[in-house]
Amino acid sequence: MKKIKRVLVTGGAGFIGSFIVDELVRKRYQVVVLDNLVDQVHKGMKPKYLNKSVKFILGDVTNTADLRKAIKNVDAIYHEASAVGVGQSMYQIDHYFNTNVQGTAKLLDFLANNKHNVKHLIVASSMSAYGEGLYECQKCGLVRPPLRGSTQMKKKDWELHCQSCNRYLAPVPTPETEKFASNSIYALTKQTQEEMMLIFGRAYNIPATAFRYFNVYGPRQSLSNPYTGVAAIFLSRLKNNQSPVIYEDGEQTRDFVSVYDIARANVLALGNPKSYHQVFNLGGGKGVAIGDVALMLAEILKVKIIPDITEQFRSGDVRHCFADIKKAKKLLGWSPDIKLKEGIKNLVEWSKEENAEDKFSFAVDELRKRGITT
Repeated sequence: MKKIKRVLVTGGAGFIGSFIVDELVRKRYQVVVLDNLVDQVHKGMKPKYLNKSVKFILGDVTNTADLRKAIKNVDAIYHEASAVGVGQSMYQIDHYFNTNVQGTAKLLDFLANNKHNVKHLIVASSMSAYGEGLYECQKCGLVRPPLRGSTQMKKKDWELHCQSCNRYLAPVPTPETEKFASNSIYALTKQTQEEMMLIFGRAYNIPATAFRYFNVYGPRQSLSNPYTGVAAIFLSRLKNNQSPVIYEDGEQTRDFVSVYDIARANVLALGNPKSYHQVFNLGGGKGVAIGDVALMLAEILKVKIIPDITEQFRSGDVRHCFADIKKAKKLLGWSPDIKLKEGIKNLVEWSKEENAEDKFSFAVDELRKRGITT
């Protein structure tokens, strides 16, 4: 295979995409960015942080003419462009499928029917497609339980039970071999993106790699987008002297990973035969209680605001899911470098000069009037 020199990053002006761009530039690749500067995140303006050495194309992955310009003479593609947000996806279904699924279809259709130089495809997938993570029952062994039902949740019995013996289950790391159990429109679109990319890659003998991102946090994550990551949503609330709102009891866990570590993994995979036709979890490798993240942010900000533990529940929420990252360690030599507290300090420091418009209540109202949140 000829050496990869010129790389396209779709969604390269976004949160994760822009860090991948920076890492590629640091490694001396020529970079093209295709981004539509969506209003919800960018308000139609090119962000100041976008690397000045890239070729920027204002355009959309759903537009063939834009793809033609972007793909010309590139050797590899990072497909990061996506509509992001679980809750919003449940009532903007057409938008999410058009952006995530149809956008991927347009990209692959162009590659299938036009001459190009693309030698590697890397797609941003998501842990959300797993649904609930992997658990262990003391009696029955490893199990994958379904989502908790509303009857259980109304009793405030938050933890998962074994379907066979009704014992409480202990969460364990979820490996890439576990089957998908998507429980939101967003999750389903990310599952479809991943599967389309891998199927296409095998059929056309173009190496493809999928990264299943867990809860990515860090600078450049929009503080005024109520559908972004939980760390940024909590930070926006705190910067507006409001309590972070936490569902259930705050003990539900998520797997947090710094965007710097995500970017490093992506570039480690580029042109690396060990990544070809593979899927990788990218996470911190352990579960962290949501309530602890809110308290950590308040401590670092030096504000005396405690989280609002609502003991309410949202349809489709999982209790625990964290990554088994042994595969990425073994094949890519990757493991996360940035500890959570260090990464949160970095996020808070960056946020000092950033506007944070708290739109959390608006997002909750949108979900509540549709019966998705109690």
